[in-house]
Amino acid sequence: MVIRVTEPKGQDMRRKLVVGNWKMNGSRAANAELLAALKATGPWIAEVALCAPMPYLADVALSLQGDAMAWGAQDCSAFDSGAYTGEVSAAMLAEFGCRYVLNGHSERRAMHAEGDQLVADKAKAALAHRLTPIVCVGETLAEREAGQTDAVVKRQLSAVIHTLGHCISQIVVAYEPVWAIGTGKTASPEQAQAVHALLRAQLKAATEHAGDMKILYGGSVKADNAAALFAQADIDGGLIGGASLKAADFAAICRAAG
Repeated sequence: MVIRVTEPKGQDMRRKLVVGNWKMNGSRAANAELLAALKATGPWIAEVALCAPMPYLADVALSLQGDAMAWGAQDCSAFDSGAYTGEVSAAMLAEFGCRYVLNGHSERRAMHAEGDQLVADKAKAALAHRLTPIVCVGETLAEREAGQTDAVVKRQLSAVIHTLGHCISQIVVAYEPVWAIGTGKTASPEQAQAVHALLRAQLKAATEHAGDMKILYGGSVKADNAAALFAQADIDGGLIGGASLKAADFAAICRAAG
């Protein structure tokens, strides 16, 4: 006799994920102090990951051995190998046990002219080596004020959906309004939820697993606004910038995701 158990779907099944993006910050001494403080504070109910600068990834990986926290990179190449000086491939990251990789962060889109298709190609390369891409989408202040938010984020995500096909369900999406990153401004929980719901609907048109996919919010998330953001139906955690560099602040955000 076979007993079939019906598993929860959608929001009931989506465990929150909090990802710290250190950006180009840190030193070996500062990183060791931060990691020690976080390990002493955790674990948390939410999944937690840290995306460190490339030179520090080996230190982070070693420090987090046996810990519940995962680690990730802030970027990867769209290519596996070759004459691409300064690039780091997904294969190289995977060899050291990397779990996540950011693709299409707004700073790379703006400062390195990364277009939608390149972002999608990087996500494809990451998936090919069993890394989980965290694909970032988001509008500028000018685009929001022009009423273009929906069109911009849908265009950015569409390129990834088209490139990944049925594998789209294996990624994490992060909505990061550019005007709220590092500015102290934050989208209200209602504003953020509206865009997250839009992205979820777009994913539902591409995969039957959209209800199980994580969509994170990134944009000046702090300890005092995290709980209200994470309480929204389609916000499954956060991509945290500056606050991830302070152990007490980041730990408070992780607790809010519980």
